[in-house]
Amino acid sequence: MNALVFAPLLLAALLGLRSLRITQQGNSVLVERLGTFNRTLAPGINIVVPFLEKEVSRQSLKERVLDVPPQHCITKDNVKISVDAVIYWQLVDHFKSYYAVLDMEAALVNLVLTQIRSEVGLMDLDQTFSARQAINDRLLQELDAATDPWGIKVTRVELRDILPSPGVVEAMETQMTAERRKRATILDSEGGQEAAINVARGRAEALVLEAEAQGRAVVIEAEATAQQQKLLAEARGQAAATLAEVLRKHPTAAEALRLLLAKDWMTMGEQLAQAKAGSVLMVDPQSPGSLLTALKDLQQQS
Repeated sequence: MNALVFAPLLLAALLGLRSLRITQQGNSVLVERLGTFNRTLAPGINIVVPFLEKEVSRQSLKERVLDVPPQHCITKDNVKISVDAVIYWQLVDHFKSYYAVLDMEAALVNLVLTQIRSEVGLMDLDQTFSARQAINDRLLQELDAATDPWGIKVTRVELRDILPSPGVVEAMETQMTAERRKRATILDSEGGQEAAINVARGRAEALVLEAEAQGRAVVIEAEATAQQQKLLAEARGQAAATLAEVLRKHPTAAEALRLLLAKDWMTMGEQLAQAKAGSVLMVDPQSPGSLLTALKDLQQQS
């Protein structure tokens, strides 16, 4: 009797435990009743009727990363390259993703590969390297629109590697080497030209400075000569004024002056006699003024 009572209770307990479903936060669970979609379980404890209801799919709502394998593409200028990418996507509608497509990741990879081939075929090789961000943006827009019926959202698409064929790589390296040599030659010539310009400019500045220095030297020398002549003229004027004042105050000093001038005249005469080319000096010894004038003229001639 006890066994008959205990068996139904045990069966009821087992059925009760089997009907309990715990859904974690960030997950989604689909439940079908008799083969038809019934509901999506909320996070927490849920009850599923045994034998009538069945859990058919449990998926995470977190963002996922999907690696896209390398894909051979042909650019607009007929260059063969290999491109791979990485996709960031998130499940937003579990019902659509489960009932709209059989294998979500395989369908997403094939769609991305098709879009990559389409975008790369519209660009030259150089554009695929320089416009990578533009390609990523266009792929994101197209994939987001194409996957909306699948209940997922593509949040980001990144082209990872763009690898040309070995022959193209070798040609690019040759081109880069030639370009570097060209730039080096241009820089070398520009450096030589700039050095020559600097040398010429330095020489011109040196000549200008030298000319300015010579001009200043001539001006200084002329000013010094003028000052010297001015001082000599002033000294001679002062001497003549002093001599005139002495002769005015002391009339007898005129005789002494005549004697001194006569002595100088005799000395000059001796020098004239010893000179190779003879000179004649006509002067009145009694006139000091005429003697001075004659001596001055003789000095200028000699």
